[in-house]
Amino acid sequence: MDHKEILRHVDHTILTTTATWEQVKTLCDEGLRYQTASVCIPASHVKRAADYVDGKLKICTVIGFPNGYSTTAVKVFETEDAVRNGADEIDMVINLGWVKQGDWDAVTGEIKAVKASCKGHVLKVIVETCQLTQEEKLRACQAVSEAGAAFIKTSTGFSTAGATPVDVALLYANVSPGVQVKAAGGIRTWEDAQAYLDLGAERLGTSALVRLALEEGL
Repeated sequence: MDHKEILRHVDHTILTTTATWEQVKTLCDEGLRYQTASVCIPASHVKRAADYVDGKLKICTVIGFPNGYSTTAVKVFETEDAVRNGADEIDMVINLGWVKQGDWDAVTGEIKAVKASCKGHVLKVIVETCQLTQEEKLRACQAVSEAGAAFIKTSTGFSTAGATPVDVALLYANVSPGVQVKAAGGIRTWEDAQAYLDLGAERLGTSALVRLALEEGL
């Protein structure tokens, strides 16, 4: 796959706490230039970014980020607000405390509630694989599949580790047909990107690949 095609699988991302509008605007310009799948940005910038790109680029934002322990009502409100402001895609973080206590009904129910509040927009569910046991990863695949989300996503990029090839392969093999995989966190080279796509990932959460493309004059 050539580098331009790889970039079409990228959610071009800035989620730092200090992200300014000028940085987000630059991200949007880069996303438009390289036809990335979306730009993934803080919720406070969604409306301005959506107005700026005027439908020419998908706007993604994060919900319950990065810790996932907001109440379901808060996550639903965040999602509804983001959609009203023009978000096309929502990346939510699951409640890892519920995972650790084995309350999978609560995990699944919350994903369903957030999905309903997406009003037909794409929902990606961040399960933070670096915090999960093997059994929890399998149960997370089941919960995301049962709830009907569009994607399962490995990582926030703000925890102890990001995506790994082993985890991407495991998620891809264990979600229901129709649920796609997003690898995020630590994807810094074209080789990383190609490896994750070969393992079944459909989306890549990263900012490094566009920087590489700019450096290479693509």
